[in-house]
Amino acid sequence: MRSPTTAVGAEHDTVTCDIDVLNALLRGEVAAAGTYDQVIAKFDGQSQAVELQRIRDEHTEAAAVLRERVRHFGGDPVEGSGVWGKLTAAITGTAKIFGPAAALGTLRQGEEYGIGQYENALTDPEVDSEDKDLIRHRLLPRCNSHVAALDRMIEAVKK
Repeated sequence: MRSPTTAVGAEHDTVTCDIDVLNALLRGEVAAAGTYDQVIAKFDGQSQAVELQRIRDEHTEAAAVLRERVRHFGGDPVEGSGVWGKLTAAITGTAKIFGPAAALGTLRQGEEYGIGQYENALTDPEVDSEDKDLIRHRLLPRCNSHVAALDRMIEAVKK
């Protein structure tokens, strides 16, 4: 069930947004940060660890922004990653057994999933224009840059 809520904008306009969508995006960002934490340990002492930490930090920051947006609309931000987090933990654990390229490939798949979630939110009429601008100009470009960075890392570890 969707939970559209309202907030008063800067010009006293009433803005409606579906906090369930924002919370779903938040769960994805929390799961991403946790997944990166798991993979970073595999790259301890290697050059990829710094880049993976940067990407993880960007997901942590995105989660903080989404939490604030949920609160802005009077909602309660989700605390964890839910089922998505458990699934990514299992997938990452398996990928870590198969080596660095597989672990990085798992992160890449997660980024692609996140891109799809953000693209879906952009077409959702219940997501307000300010949140769509946040997604379009900040969150989605970051995910796309993460894919490019992961592609470079995958190629480097395959050599």
